[in-house]
Amino acid sequence: MSDANITPDEGDVPHPIETDFDIGEQNVQPFGLDIHNPVFPISGISIVAFVLLTLMFQEAAGTFFGNMRDFLTSSFDWFFLGAANIFVLLSLALMVTPLGKIRLGGDDAVPDYSYLGWFAMLFAAGMGIGLMFFGVSEPMSHFASSMGGTAADGGIRTDWAPLGAAAGDVAAARDLAMAATIFHWALHPWAIYAIVALSLAFFTFNRGLPLTLRSAFYPILGDRVWGWWGHIIDTLAVFATLFGLATSLGFGTEQALAGLNYLFGWGTGNVAKVVLIGAITALATISVLRGLDGGVKVLSEINIAMAALLLLFVIIVGPTADIFSAIFSGGAAYVKELIPLSNPFGREDTNFSQGWTAFYWAWWISWSPFVGMFIARVSRGRTVREFLFCVILIPTVVCVLWMGAFGGTAISQVVADAEAAVAGAPLELKLFEMLRPLPFAAITSFLGIVLVLVFFVTSSDSGSLVIDTITAGGKTDAPVAQRVFWCTFEGVVAATLLLVGGSAALSALQAMAVSTGFPFTIVLLAMCVSLVMGLMDSRKNG
Repeated sequence: MSDANITPDEGDVPHPIETDFDIGEQNVQPFGLDIHNPVFPISGISIVAFVLLTLMFQEAAGTFFGNMRDFLTSSFDWFFLGAANIFVLLSLALMVTPLGKIRLGGDDAVPDYSYLGWFAMLFAAGMGIGLMFFGVSEPMSHFASSMGGTAADGGIRTDWAPLGAAAGDVAAARDLAMAATIFHWALHPWAIYAIVALSLAFFTFNRGLPLTLRSAFYPILGDRVWGWWGHIIDTLAVFATLFGLATSLGFGTEQALAGLNYLFGWGTGNVAKVVLIGAITALATISVLRGLDGGVKVLSEINIAMAALLLLFVIIVGPTADIFSAIFSGGAAYVKELIPLSNPFGREDTNFSQGWTAFYWAWWISWSPFVGMFIARVSRGRTVREFLFCVILIPTVVCVLWMGAFGGTAISQVVADAEAAVAGAPLELKLFEMLRPLPFAAITSFLGIVLVLVFFVTSSDSGSLVIDTITAGGKTDAPVAQRVFWCTFEGVVAATLLLVGGSAALSALQAMAVSTGFPFTIVLLAMCVSLVMGLMDSRKNG
């Protein structure tokens, strides 16, 4: 279809994103809120009800969360794995076809941000807290299980040995552990983000549609995207984003509290969790109020600089030879085992595919509306090929470096001393126990805590901006009160799930990510079709 016939009828839909717009007659502003009916009230009321009911029936809720996660990951692991493979294949195909020449925003568009600023924002929003939490713990868990041992898992199963490391072959076990870890943090998750981000950027900047999830389905649904079909899509996106964020904020809270207690003895009880989440949510709210350039961009660049400093420190003062071996040998093992690891059918290693991969893919998918919309907002002026290359391949390389440095160091410590503190530490403490034998441990541990906290803030504030945009029908300048509402409730949901989960708090967080990721996977698969239709039409009509 041409640009002319994709443009909605006047009065039915918003004007392009740069202007003020209404969706029909549905925008009202009680209490200073720009309500895009019925997305805002449905999602807002549902989330408030979820928090209240979960707190009222804590024991039943905890049991329900655990059962729900086990059911979805055990029954639909093939669905999550197969869908993620489709996202990777489509992304790679778009890179090499003529469709990759299309520029987001039109032929004359220029990028709004430098490569450094752009990359810092997309990476900090995409995986910051996760890399800090799992950078040491996941390679160690896979290494322990592939050597025939076990590891504390915080609700994630670790008895994995699908690729057949010979008993006692330490090098092979390390390479397979790195391959499995990289698999969960490289091509597949970033391809999920890239498809959503590219769809939103294309239909917003090239078609003049509002920056909201429903716009990506115009080639399939036509004007029906401005009715209940669109409301359902946007509401699902709000739920997925909020619970995906809550999961990451929960991991960040557990790790930051563990680090503060490790260094200063601050305690890790429920009161400490609520206080920390409240303090960070307040900082995120301040960042939200400062806007994209004054808040998120500045914090993201600071965080990337600190993360790069910590990474270089570990590589230089740690077991450098072992680190580079883990990076290159582990990366090679990832390439070699990519297809077996991605196979959604006929798997014997169900604990790995269900306990690890299915959860990860659901988590990334639940994050995709948030990360995708955020990346889309800052990606005007890039070609499709440039966009996909930078959003998928560059973060993949960084993830390999990060996991190789942090995971490789921890594995080296355990190989040298089976009783090393990092071996038996809880997940949230493994980073700090890995840093302890290295020079300046107190300083680097404190830097690690600061990184977690700032990643916490960048995830919360950018997520709030995204949810705010969705519930306002695509506006990027919704009222201040609405931004504060969503930023506050992200913290409330994370705190609620941590409190209700008790000793299995991380499992409760994971359960909500999986439950929202499952229906949204269907939405993303339809989005793939719509994106290809839109790009092909644009290419055909020049």
